[in-house]
Amino acid sequence: MPWTENLSVGVETIDEQHKTWFEKAEKLFEAGKNRQAAGYIGELLEFLEDYTKKHFADEEKYMQSIGYPGLPEQQKAHAAFIQQLAQLSADFKSSGSNLLVIINANTMVLGWLTNHISHMDKKIGEFAKAKK
Repeated sequence: MPWTENLSVGVETIDEQHKTWFEKAEKLFEAGKNRQAAGYIGELLEFLEDYTKKHFADEEKYMQSIGYPGLPEQQKAHAAFIQQLAQLSADFKSSGSNLLVIINANTMVLGWLTNHISHMDKKIGEFAKAKK
């Protein structure tokens, strides 16, 4: 699932980071279609562990700078995703890149991206726009 304009939050730095996430998720999906996901999932998980923490820190810093009232809710959602990601990494390390881990990675990443951006992150952009 590629990033589309309707997923734009309206905050350039956040949108650019979301696009990078979508590019990585798209590569996992393509690798799965080409039966190469097993070789890519470890790389994706490493990227997600590093990039997610940076993205969440940047996003939370931005929310704090504009006085966004939904920051605590976002922080809880971010912490839950990091916990899910840690579990997925642990599953990968213990069972290798079996089909279930690949499916869970796809489901988790795409579900998070579309749901979280559509329902939570868009509110950040709306709030920032209303403040101007």
